[in-house]
Amino acid sequence: MSTPTPGLAAGHGEGRANKLYFAIWRWHFYAGLYVIPFLFMLAATGLIMLWISVLSGLGDERMTVTPGGTPMALSALQAAAEAAVPGGTATQYVAPLSPGHTAAFAVATDSGKTGVTLNPYTGEVLHSFPWRAGWYDFANDVHGTLMIGNTGDWLIEAAASLALLLIATGIYLHWPRNGGTWREALVPSFSKSGRALWKSLHGVIGLWVSLLLVVFLISGLSWAGVWGSKFVQAWSTFPAEKWDNVPLSDATHASMNHGAAKEVPWGLEQTPLPASGSLAGTMAITGPVTIDSVGAFAQSLGFVHRFQLNLPGDAGGVWTISHDSMSNDGPNPAADRTIHIDQYTGNVLADVQYADYSVYAKAMAWGIAFHEGDMGLWNVVLNTVFCLCIVFLTLSGLVMWWKRRPSGAGRLAAPPRPDLVPLTRGVVLIALVLSMAFPMLGLSLLAVLAFDLIVLSSLPPLKRALS
Repeated sequence: MSTPTPGLAAGHGEGRANKLYFAIWRWHFYAGLYVIPFLFMLAATGLIMLWISVLSGLGDERMTVTPGGTPMALSALQAAAEAAVPGGTATQYVAPLSPGHTAAFAVATDSGKTGVTLNPYTGEVLHSFPWRAGWYDFANDVHGTLMIGNTGDWLIEAAASLALLLIATGIYLHWPRNGGTWREALVPSFSKSGRALWKSLHGVIGLWVSLLLVVFLISGLSWAGVWGSKFVQAWSTFPAEKWDNVPLSDATHASMNHGAAKEVPWGLEQTPLPASGSLAGTMAITGPVTIDSVGAFAQSLGFVHRFQLNLPGDAGGVWTISHDSMSNDGPNPAADRTIHIDQYTGNVLADVQYADYSVYAKAMAWGIAFHEGDMGLWNVVLNTVFCLCIVFLTLSGLVMWWKRRPSGAGRLAAPPRPDLVPLTRGVVLIALVLSMAFPMLGLSLLAVLAFDLIVLSSLPPLKRALS
């Protein structure tokens, strides 16, 4: 994307390996131009969500109460929650994390949903708030879509895909060579100063967090609009055909999510919901099918402490009992379980457990819980350090560029492009594999090539400015 630098041209003693180094440095630089603001945003919003979840929870679930005997019936708590929201109808119940925590209901009206937090022993309303519309959800919406819907999702997916290229090129650049040692690669050289110190810190921290960053990127990309929903999620979703002779709704499990909040296990989002109104299913609840009888049935199956109970939304809707780690119900993804119950017969129409997930869906159950910091204090500490490292990497990359650029040149000061870049088989193979595995990465690379060949070649001033 710039004219060759004379000192790097063939015939000036530059070796093949050195040419490849400078070529990969340019790829790393230009990928970073696009990726840096997105990585900074993802790390910052991820850190915000992590600590909101730790300190207060997504919806007051960490608010404590003094245990006082036997909790009230769920129907009484539902009535208290609905009374707190005039004209409202409860749509979801969230059980307490422990005997010393609050219960919550989502109550719907024509103007939206309100969360109502209650003392489970007295029915006292402790707090009301916009359901899934707090600061956590704001950060989550920015994290997933930049608050501009599918366009934001695609932009972030392109950045996450290019970040994989950034990792591969960064590892190559920091790999010990020309007498360098692994100690220098793994431990910062504080004896250096200026740009050399920033480069050492950037490379060492980048190398240490690279594998972890891949885990975060892959788990995030698995939810993205192209690679996630169209490829891996579509191939790995739970097959509704396993539910013999059960009528299915036109809605999928994803309809149970609230906006950007992901409350349904990844492997179930694209699976159709079963529908009430038949004699199908396995007998479970005898007598009236109410929130009390469904809640008692859940407890009889071992749903203790925090679980979620979705009430039927219409004539064909079902009762849904669920417990999954990605919704902060518990720290163990292997304990995931989702049960659907016919609202008329009380029969269990579907019972999906962790063992029923596909291999990739199982990996995602663990990956998402890890991604969100749901697996314990160690996970919270590790994710906090990781996010801070990503923030440092983005800022240190800018600092190194600022220190390297020629002052007053009016140019971007990209790394010099060697003439006759040697494209080794390994480099080409890696690029092809990454592009085929991640379509948005391939499209991004094609866009850059088209920009280089079509736009810059016809606009020399712009070409000089970007050199």
